Amino acid sequence: MAQPAAWSDDPIPLAVGSAPVPEYGFGSLSELLPTLAAGQGVPDLAYSMPELTPADRNCVFLIDGLGWEQIKNHPDEAPYLTSLLGTSRGGTGRPITAGFPATTATSLASVGTGQCPGAHGLPGYTARNPQTGELMNQLRWKPYTDPKTWQPYPTVFQLAAEAGVHTAQVSSPGFEQTPLTQIALSGGTFHGRLSAEERMDLAAEQLAAGDRSLVYTYYSEVDGKGHRLGVDSDAWRGQLMYVDRLVQRLAEQLPPHAALYITADHGMIDIPFDEQSRIDFDEDWELRAGVALLGGEGRARHVYAVPGAEADVLTVWREVLGEQFWVASRDEAIAAGWFGPRIDERVYGRIGDVVAAAHDDVVIIASVNEPNESAMVGMHGSMTPVEQLVPLLEVRS
Repeated sequence: MAQPAAWSDDPIPLAVGSAPVPEYGFGSLSELLPTLAAGQGVPDLAYSMPELTPADRNCVFLIDGLGWEQIKNHPDEAPYLTSLLGTSRGGTGRPITAGFPATTATSLASVGTGQCPGAHGLPGYTARNPQTGELMNQLRWKPYTDPKTWQPYPTVFQLAAEAGVHTAQVSSPGFEQTPLTQIALSGGTFHGRLSAEERMDLAAEQLAAGDRSLVYTYYSEVDGKGHRLGVDSDAWRGQLMYVDRLVQRLAEQLPPHAALYITADHGMIDIPFDEQSRIDFDEDWELRAGVALLGGEGRARHVYAVPGAEADVLTVWREVLGEQFWVASRDEAIAAGWFGPRIDERVYGRIGDVVAAAHDDVVIIASVNEPNESAMVGMHGSMTPVEQLVPLLEVRS
């Protein structure tokens, strides 16, 4: 876990240092499951969120794409979730940070392993595999690489199951055999159900199945509607209303001595369809100059330079984007703590030579090479509050 030899001791540029770095170590997704499992007596895990009172039975319900600010801004559509924002029901009701980048693959790995992105090694939607030189999509796991080599840490679920805690994941059947599930969310038993209502009922059953239980369940379509139609759309609001009822359904079935935690992997922001808001890398010769690969996603880009062109690419990206993005070299981003307090050696080369994170309502699309992603309305990935802050809401029985 030592820092790589290439770690820079140079001062962090002001623009990079002004980025609101995730609260690794005490207030990010990486600390949630280790704290819950430590409270159940699982050894060798840090109790990093002391405000969470230990419970014999813990359930984490992760709602993909439902940030803290989206709940706060839609009290009429989400009355039950809104009631949990404060402490009226005895819960914590506060935001925590997703981690950087605020994207599904990274966040799910942070949740499941209890490691920061610099350690678990999923530092973006797409990242370069230093062994092959190819971009790897870490959500779809393409091109395929050995999961255990890519992410070798045990999951918290595996550690809990070894310690005698009844451990279960309740999700869509299609996720059971995916590499992302294997390296981030495996351990105990997997229960696949297509119906979200059935998942809530089964999660409650699994929670009651042991004297000590750790259960995870997941819902994806809030994120899906946000990407396709935007978080200002009626369809997205309909999904929020639906998931609000799902949370209440699960909460009302909690067995004794149980705690339910509602959280998310990231928030989301709608980006206008105009040239000022959507900068097209594939049509911009300045941004393309000296770049071998463009990774990440629109609001959190990994830029891999042609060997020898790293400094020039950094200079150009800062000149072109510096008023709208935090633009850092790899070493500057690491030193500023963007990916967590430590970077494993195997992860160092997966991070871009240049890392660009949006702070304005703007994205870097790639209309030719990423046509589907470039057409999305809702986006995420960066460190702004609307993307970075996710709920940590609690219901106890």
